[in-house]
Amino acid sequence: MQKTVTLKSQVRKERGSKMARRSRAAGQIPAIIYGHGKDPESITLSLHDFSLMLHHGSRIFQTTVGETAETLLVKELQYDYLGRNVIHADLVRVDLTETVRVVVAVDTRGKAKTGIVDTLLAKLEVECVVTEIPDKITLVLREMNIGDTVKAGQIALPEGVTLVTDPEALVLMCHEVAEVKTSEEVELETPAAPEVITERAREEEGAAAEPAKAKEKEKE
Repeated sequence: MQKTVTLKSQVRKERGSKMARRSRAAGQIPAIIYGHGKDPESITLSLHDFSLMLHHGSRIFQTTVGETAETLLVKELQYDYLGRNVIHADLVRVDLTETVRVVVAVDTRGKAKTGIVDTLLAKLEVECVVTEIPDKITLVLREMNIGDTVKAGQIALPEGVTLVTDPEALVLMCHEVAEVKTSEEVELETPAAPEVITERAREEEGAAAEPAKAKEKEKE
């Protein structure tokens, strides 16, 4: 279940990349608020407080924009080129009783009995009441064997959470570990290049033709 926290925000009148860089340099993160039939609004949030909220698994927070109290859901995040720091956020106005569609990360735990497991789908789209949004969907791998797969529709979701992603979509696949060969083994298995007989034959034919041409010139 999502916990609602309160964050301070400031209305952002200026826009553009220069303003965004100044905000980040000052420890702020630029964000845009959408939804509920209202015009989009630009704000800034404390990067420290916002990151701390995300770290604790919260995606809903309350803030005051101008003189209006808003309950906001983190819809989408933009990260820096290293994928570490949040540099922009898209936020959506919500009511705590509202049903929404969100994307939730898939988290795998443990190791398969045999083989190795690949995650083919790292996120699932689900629908639920705002306050019931899962922090993540945890899948335990210890019962998986080579050849086993897990489809989206086979995953047990928390009560009140409905799957939106295609139920037939493959999420996990267990396969045998690929054999890693040394360079010496690869070299031994590589067949030797075949001798090009046609080239050697042409050379021999050319060598044999030289004396014949010389004899013809003597007869002339």
